Amino acid sequence: MGPIAFFKHLKNIIKSRPQVSGAASDNPLLKIILNRRSIRNFSKKEIPADVFDAILEAGRLAPATVNLQTWSFFVFTPSEWKETFEKPIPFQGSRAVIVCGDAHRNRFLLADFPDSPLVEYTAAVMNSSLAAMNMNIAAEAQGVSSLMLSETGQSGFFAADHLIQKLLLPSGVFPLMTIIFGYAQGGYPPMPPKFPRKNLFFKNRYQETPDETLKEWYDQMSAGYKATFPFKTFKGQLKSYRQNIESAEKSLHRIIFTKKT
Repeated sequence: MGPIAFFKHLKNIIKSRPQVSGAASDNPLLKIILNRRSIRNFSKKEIPADVFDAILEAGRLAPATVNLQTWSFFVFTPSEWKETFEKPIPFQGSRAVIVCGDAHRNRFLLADFPDSPLVEYTAAVMNSSLAAMNMNIAAEAQGVSSLMLSETGQSGFFAADHLIQKLLLPSGVFPLMTIIFGYAQGGYPPMPPKFPRKNLFFKNRYQETPDETLKEWYDQMSAGYKATFPFKTFKGQLKSYRQNIESAEKSLHRIIFTKKT
């Protein structure tokens, strides 16, 4: 990518804004949701106990399929994280929560249900993801920033085997992500490249995304990634993801289809 194209894509990223209008644009909660960004540079300011407790409570009260609450949360201070993983919380966050799907607890409550590991796994992922987003929004509403990780610091489902050993997870409990919380340092980044609404919202039938739209997204992602990480490339990051996905696929397949004990 030449310099002209690089700066053109960066300009488009910087100019991008959420597409809302009318009364919705002044809605306080909607502003919080639309302006939330993933933060990778946190200050050393500690999160007050009552603020963090409200974040956790938002996760606990998230909606869940048949209210089965197929999730578990491992909550860490910096010292607790270092004691467990022998390294600091990624990106020097103030607090961390490892979100796990949990089909273990309900196996005792629903002993007569048919053996359905894939459905149990899928429902746990859906429910846990809703809880994770609830915590992100609750944090943002209180001025606390966040970042959801699937691989950095072996803290998500890409490192399932590692976390199962570290956290002594029983059968039916599997790690999904780590959410890092803290106060942003240096401001919020611009909105990352998003696909146009016409390529995401359909009526009657599915429509393929045009090749030129996919290329435009890829080029913007490449430019934004290069601007954020000057010595890395988005292509290189995708290669790393592919390698992690191959390893995670084997681990998750074994975890999902392990017989109940």
